[in-house]
Amino acid sequence: MTPDSNEASALRAAPGPLALSTAAAQDPQLLRAQAEIRRAQGDELGALAHLLAAQTLEDCAVAVEPDALRRLYNVATGYFLKEQDASAEQWYHLLLTLDAEWAGAYQNLAAIYERNGLPAQSAACRERAYAIQRLFVEPVSHAARRLLILSAGACAGNVPFDTLLSSAKSTRIKYVIDYATPQEDRQLPPFDLVFNAIGEPDVAAALLVRLEQFAAHCDRPWMNAPAAVVRTQRHRLPALLAGLEDVVIAPCVRGEAPPRALSAWLNALGLSLPLLLRPAASHGGQGMERCATLEQLEQALAAISGPWYLTPYIDYRNSDGWFRKYRMVFVDRQALPYHLAISRHWMVHYFSAEMAEQAWKIDEEHEFLRDPQSALGARAMRAIAAIGRRLDLDYAGVDFTLLPDGRVLVFEANATMLVHRERIDGMAAHKNPYVERIVCAFEQLQLRLAACAPLLAPKDDSSHS
Repeated sequence: MTPDSNEASALRAAPGPLALSTAAAQDPQLLRAQAEIRRAQGDELGALAHLLAAQTLEDCAVAVEPDALRRLYNVATGYFLKEQDASAEQWYHLLLTLDAEWAGAYQNLAAIYERNGLPAQSAACRERAYAIQRLFVEPVSHAARRLLILSAGACAGNVPFDTLLSSAKSTRIKYVIDYATPQEDRQLPPFDLVFNAIGEPDVAAALLVRLEQFAAHCDRPWMNAPAAVVRTQRHRLPALLAGLEDVVIAPCVRGEAPPRALSAWLNALGLSLPLLLRPAASHGGQGMERCATLEQLEQALAAISGPWYLTPYIDYRNSDGWFRKYRMVFVDRQALPYHLAISRHWMVHYFSAEMAEQAWKIDEEHEFLRDPQSALGARAMRAIAAIGRRLDLDYAGVDFTLLPDGRVLVFEANATMLVHRERIDGMAAHKNPYVERIVCAFEQLQLRLAACAPLLAPKDDSSHS
């Protein structure tokens, strides 16, 4: 079944004049009429989407045509990837009226609802998706390897691996292990390597028993051991990195509910305002609050449902008044530069730092990418290398800044770090050669691990599509 139509109207609080009703979206003639309107308005993509939807309905009028459904799914997914959520949702719902067992449509609807602040609808779609299917195989002719990717149903818990793990070189076998039973573990198709993509340590901690249960019966090489991922939880990271020379990290406390005597509780822990409060298993500043007063902190704590982290705010502004946040990625424990973001705001994100608006920022980032040791100094580079060894993960990353005295202030270090290619004509295209270095290094790691693995039977991926 598809999600309730009220959920769709909740997502589209203000539908445009061309939004289709459920009935209209299932009428080929109306869809073709809409295509003409879209074309007259200069919306060629919208016109093509409506024509493909009309053709799909006509092709499936007598019997379901898998190729036609795939075309409709691709239309919806194109809108989904462009984050045009209302259009994506409309076409996913149409697809599900024709095939209610299309797990990928439910997966992407779950992501749409999640990013539009509809957690209940997101959870319902996710449950439906993984009740239908937990194993997703992407076969490749002449694949270099068959790679089993362990993932969690909640996409926020997974390493963003599409760039990192080439679908051109590997047959990717995605296994949503938190929805699968141990019996299903024994029915998996053959694989050469395992990549544990459950990189969010809070998610990994909740699944540790299940992951170790799987590992106990797996004789293939692993990347990112689950126990090592769990050690990177925010409240555990200071202890993990303790004793590393020239590494600074603020203490962090994990909580489940607001403390009753907040002031006394803070004093007992040696925490002083201002403090940063964030929900557990969150990244990118999502839900994070900087609390300068007890009243602000009490209100912020009351607004969080579920576990949270609390850490002192450290003013890391440079002497020129700018905040800088560097990211380096560790592949097989070796540090590679990924980006530098420079902002006037203490919560620095590359997408909101207005990097393209001031050429000197791009120039400074490029210098960091080209020669991190010159940008940071040998002292900081030794500290970063030590962090990579201490994390002991095959793939991870660290967000940090350089303090005035040359030490490295760590914001977070874990396996969830995003790596992706930039548009070749975009303002961040200078990053692409350094992204390729990361991807190539990870490919070399896989080749080395696969060479050490026991031989499997000859590959025949055609039966696992």
